[in-house]
Amino acid sequence: MQERIKKLIEKGEKVNVEFKKAQGGLPLSVYETVCSFLNTKGGEIILGVDDDRNIAGINAKNIETFKKNFTSEINNPQKINPTVYLNIEDYEIDGKTILYINVPEGSQVYKCDNKIYLRNHEGDYNISNNQNLIAGLFARKSSTYSENQIFPYITMDDLNQSVIEKVRKMAVLRNKNHSWAQMDNLELLKSASLYLKDYSSKKEGFTLACVLLFGKDLLIQNILPHYRTDLILRTQNVDRYDDRDTVQTNLIDSYDRIMAFVEKHLPSPFKEDEKGVRIDIRNAIFSELAVNSLMHREFMAHDFARFIIEKDKIVIENGNKPFVCGNIKPDDFRPYTKNPTIAKVFKEIGYAEELGSGIRNIMKYSKEYFGNDPDFIDETLFVTTLKYSADKLKEQDRGQDRGQDRGQDRGQDRGQDELILDFCKTPKSLKEIMDYRGYKKTDKFRANHINPLLEQGLLKQTIPDKPTSKNQKYVSVK
Repeated sequence: MQERIKKLIEKGEKVNVEFKKAQGGLPLSVYETVCSFLNTKGGEIILGVDDDRNIAGINAKNIETFKKNFTSEINNPQKINPTVYLNIEDYEIDGKTILYINVPEGSQVYKCDNKIYLRNHEGDYNISNNQNLIAGLFARKSSTYSENQIFPYITMDDLNQSVIEKVRKMAVLRNKNHSWAQMDNLELLKSASLYLKDYSSKKEGFTLACVLLFGKDLLIQNILPHYRTDLILRTQNVDRYDDRDTVQTNLIDSYDRIMAFVEKHLPSPFKEDEKGVRIDIRNAIFSELAVNSLMHREFMAHDFARFIIEKDKIVIENGNKPFVCGNIKPDDFRPYTKNPTIAKVFKEIGYAEELGSGIRNIMKYSKEYFGNDPDFIDETLFVTTLKYSADKLKEQDRGQDRGQDRGQDRGQDRGQDELILDFCKTPKSLKEIMDYRGYKKTDKFRANHINPLLEQGLLKQTIPDKPTSKNQKYVSVK
């Protein structure tokens, strides 16, 4: 990545590259540039470089402050609206530290300080008073990003209210002060940009992204009859399949179905990271692959998605609108998202991290798990291929901790605590909860799940003055 940034600096500023010296602090104009890149074709911002391509660098003591302030502001709807999730990373170039921000093109019209900006060769310019340009911008966003397609006649009755509630709980589990906690379902959907107004046609309503995330199955199939994900195991019966699941439900439940299929058919060795935390390598890889398949799919394409587990490889195919058009090289890859609104919801509930992290995490663990790096092909179909030998998979199976329940200690099962809270709507004993989730080791279960939920105030004891009482039960805090 350092080499790529050096080449950007050598070529100088252009319509999709912006330098900011940032010696006196994080420049306020960086947010206008973020807004203009989101509204135009995306771009890259380098802090610590002046307009003449001189690398001034950022003072080391300011790095973390700059990162914190930037992340806070782009998540502040008073600054950037709708809010966005961008990663700001530091790199050393010629002995000096710079900050790098990749800004993808956004699927909506964004405002900075309630002003709309576009990007041209001269920089960022305010079009807030130009109604023709604004109408054109809305029209372009609607036609470019299919997730923004508006369906005026869909009502709340067409949406799965239990999935909305599930997502709310997952978001609050990650952040007990999350704004969704105090919103009703319609307010939540509007805040997530899943209900839009098209200012060129004056049409408004729930979007395709909303249908895919929260629509009832019948609604999804009515709007997208070709939508499905085929999960196929083909290791013995290579002409047909050994096991199969056809998934045609909302994206939230689809993730759970994909992960259940993977967990059923692939071994799960654990390793310790540099902090001594046990990691389920299989789930670390496939949770990213599942999310990428669901989050970056071109849903208007008539190619359905497939996860195929074969004797010597795993192939994942997705309907796609190509961006790179060819092999993706992770070391020289500028990430982008095809469905930013869906990606935003996934990040709120912990299914996704910052843009580009998925491929990095897959690369990080694939060689250890499969013995090879994955191949990524970005064409009409986005195809991920993970090759391995049968011996390598048997080695992973032997390395699996057989004394550990397959349902236990899965750090990537992000919905675990949410399921416990749902189960404890009425008081339950510790044994009842453990039996429900398939756990056997009391101390670990208490440390990893019960105690954190108690500390967050999401779970409470029925006999708080006698924590170790044999009659102790736990109930969710409504």
